[in-house]
Amino acid sequence: MNALLTSTGPEDRVCMAYGQEVKLLLSAGDPASWVDDLWTIYTGFMLAQKELGYDPRIADTFCSFRELLFFFERVKEIS
Repeated sequence: MNALLTSTGPEDRVCMAYGQEVKLLLSAGDPASWVDDLWTIYTGFMLAQKELGYDPRIADTFCSFRELLFFFERVKEIS
């Protein structure tokens, strides 16, 4: 039997828990919909920046958005 499937160490339990959360998240919609929704959310956020004012974390926000987008693109390829 595959050692990865039979291992029950703390790190494996954390990975399994993450996997369950990802599965739950993906059950709310297909990856292509998530990508479209992320673009909608980010576009609205960027359009509101004039009203919201200066945000020193804007680059971090973009990096977080980019990583989420890349994640769903990779998931879309797997599906």
